Amino acid sequence: MGLEVKNLYKKYGDKVVVDNLSFEMKGPGVYALLGTNGAGKTTSIRMMLGMLAKDGGEVLWNGRPLTTENCNVGYLAEERGLYPKYSLMDQLMYFAQLRGVSKEEAKKRIKYWAERLGAEEYLFPEKKSKKAKAKPKLADQLSKGNQQKIQFMIALISDPELLILDEPLSGLDPVNTDLFKGIIREEIAAGKYLIMSSHQMATVEEFCTDITILDRSRTVLQGHLGEIKKSYGRVNLLLKTEQDSEPYIAQSGARIVTRKENEYQLKVEGEEQANRLLASLIGAGVQVVTFDLREPSLHEIFVEKVGDYHE
Repeated sequence: MGLEVKNLYKKYGDKVVVDNLSFEMKGPGVYALLGTNGAGKTTSIRMMLGMLAKDGGEVLWNGRPLTTENCNVGYLAEERGLYPKYSLMDQLMYFAQLRGVSKEEAKKRIKYWAERLGAEEYLFPEKKSKKAKAKPKLADQLSKGNQQKIQFMIALISDPELLILDEPLSGLDPVNTDLFKGIIREEIAAGKYLIMSSHQMATVEEFCTDITILDRSRTVLQGHLGEIKKSYGRVNLLLKTEQDSEPYIAQSGARIVTRKENEYQLKVEGEEQANRLLASLIGAGVQVVTFDLREPSLHEIFVEKVGDYHE
């Protein structure tokens, strides 16, 4: 039966911040919860986890209200929440045991994830001398990216059935972005349920099969990402020729989005218009190097639905 979110509702005073959000995951996979800043994504996640009281609706796991007792949940929050003056190892041990992981098993898992995420030096610092004790690292001694690694470890340490990732790649360098992505792929392959909230649309397209887009607390688009893109048709055309083709493009009615020398990103109304342009180019003896007609990206769909935004 999986995860069901039914008519989730929240208001502060007269302001509605989540307006009857509903979606379901019938099986393992990745669901994207998208929206501009302030659209209600994080509030929805907190209500799902029971961290924030609902004013309406319910969240079910296999037909029963979702709780930490009937579902093993891992959560990587958007705002990083490590305790700055406590040792990293103590915090990891605390959260592992809080989620039912024994002390011995927690040590094994911490060592495993420290190696996977390249965090050994922060969790297992070397002794400066044989007599001296290794000084434990504190959270405020780490960079933002390395703190994120520790919080990712906290989310993963109980081997969760349901993993919720709120802006998981925010602030990471390219190397660590690829590292996190690799682990996310492994969680997907292991048959986990993942909910991802992100402003990085390319990442969402890479991982997610189904999406909900929120705007000002309300759902404005929902469904299978592939079907949504298909419904728009193939309207993006990448054209590269050996000579200037702008007169032919103008004649066809296609719109130039970007141009770099004789390579054009075009917006067309559909395949018929694109094919007319191709026929006119060939008829004029223009050598066509690339003619690639595609569906719109999620980024374009997002902007159309909610307006301009900034990642």
